[in-house]
Amino acid sequence: MVDDEGTQLGIISLDQALSIADERGLDLVEVSPNAAPPVCRIMDYGKYKYQTSKRAAEAKKKTARVEIKEVKMRPKTELHDYTFKLKNARRFLEEGNKLKVTIMFRGREVTHPDYGRRLLVRLAEDVKDIGQVEMMPRMAGRFMTMVIAPLKNK
Repeated sequence: MVDDEGTQLGIISLDQALSIADERGLDLVEVSPNAAPPVCRIMDYGKYKYQTSKRAAEAKKKTARVEIKEVKMRPKTELHDYTFKLKNARRFLEEGNKLKVTIMFRGREVTHPDYGRRLLVRLAEDVKDIGQVEMMPRMAGRFMTMVIAPLKNK
């Protein structure tokens, strides 16, 4: 048996261990039931559960959650609109989020995927200082998409 300060009390009967724990106003907790003889510890079990849940919550809080933000454009997007979308894309990458850039083709625009690809390559070139292309431009139906991830050293 181990007491609440961490000192070993040796092998004690169950009744004696329960009375010692009751005197101190603490709980008797079986730490290692498979050992011979089983190891018990005197502790405040409620406080122990509270501390472990707080540690788990703190560890969960420190994990990084990466979201995928999306910027949509058309193949005929003009310069001002492009710079606005570029500014948003840079902001998303600086926040540590992945960026999905989508080019939407309408009507006969789909026959010229090279316009969309040029736009995506241009955007990738403009954000290469803070992001790297994770998925190259890929055509899926009337949409062309590309995924850019933030650089690791940020």
